[in-house]
Amino acid sequence: MIDGAVLNFSPASLMLLNAILAVVMFSIAIDLRPRDFQVLLRGPKPVIAGLVAQFLVLPALTFLMVLIVQPQASIALGLILVAACPGGNISNFITYRAGGNAALSVSLTAFATVGAIVLTPVNIAFWGSLYAPSRAILEQTQIDPVQVAITLGLMLILPLVLGVALNSWRPLVAARLRQPLQWLSMGIFALFIVLALAANWAQFLAYAGGIAALVIAHNALALGGGYATATLFGLTPYDRRSVTIETGIQNSGLGLVLIFGFFGGLGGMAVIAAAWGIWHAVSGIALAAVMNRTEAAR
Repeated sequence: MIDGAVLNFSPASLMLLNAILAVVMFSIAIDLRPRDFQVLLRGPKPVIAGLVAQFLVLPALTFLMVLIVQPQASIALGLILVAACPGGNISNFITYRAGGNAALSVSLTAFATVGAIVLTPVNIAFWGSLYAPSRAILEQTQIDPVQVAITLGLMLILPLVLGVALNSWRPLVAARLRQPLQWLSMGIFALFIVLALAANWAQFLAYAGGIAALVIAHNALALGGGYATATLFGLTPYDRRSVTIETGIQNSGLGLVLIFGFFGGLGGMAVIAAAWGIWHAVSGIALAAVMNRTEAAR
C-alpha cells in the first residue's frame, strides 16, 4: 500500500538536492536587480495576481480536487504539498519561450520564494488538516516550523540575496555566468531526478501509473487557475502568460526536500512530487510552443 511505502533517499542525497536547488535559485537571482523590485512595487497588480494564484487559488483548487477524488492519504498530502510550494525553477525559461513577461516571471519566483518561508508550511498544515486521511499523517509527523524556515532560507533566500547582490555589484560577471549556470543547474537537477527515480524504480513503476492521471489533472488545474486569476485581475496577455506558467510550474524539487526531510520519504508524497517534476516540464514546454505562435499584447 502506497501510504506505507518509503522511498530510498540517503541524507547525502538530500544535502546534494539542497545544494542543487540553491544553485538553481542563484542562477535565477542573477537576472535581478533591486530596481526590478521597485518597478514592480510601483505597479504591483501582476505580482499580486501571481501570488494570489500561487498561494490561495491553487491550494484551494487542489483541496477541491482531493475532496472529489478522495485519494489515499499520502497521495492527497503530496498534491497539497506540491500546491503549497512556490514556482518552479524552469518557469522563467518556459515563460521566455512562451513569449510572456520573463522579468515578471523571475520577480514572481523571487517574491514567492520569500513568501514560501511562511506560506508553504501554513498551506500544508491548513489544507492538509481539512482532509481527514492526510490530517492523520500530519498528526503523526513532527514538523518544526523554525526548521522548515531555516531549510527554505538556506536553499532559497540566501542564494536569492547573493544573486541580486552579484548582479548589482558585478554585472559583467553575472552576465557571463547567467546562461551557462541556468542550463547547468537545470541539467544537474534533471539528472538528479533521473538517478533518484532509478534508485526507486520498482516502487515508482508500481505506483506511477495510477498517479500519472492525478498529476496531469492537477497540473492542468494549476495552469487553468493561474490563467483564470490573471484574467480576473485584468492583466494583459503578456503578463497573463507569465502568471499562468508560474502557477503551473511548481518547485517539486523543494517538495522532495520537504518530503524526505520532514515526512520520512513517504511513498505517495514522493511519487507525486517526482511525477510533477517530470510532467510540468513536458506540459510547460508544450504550452510555451502553442503560446509562442502568436505575439502577446502588452
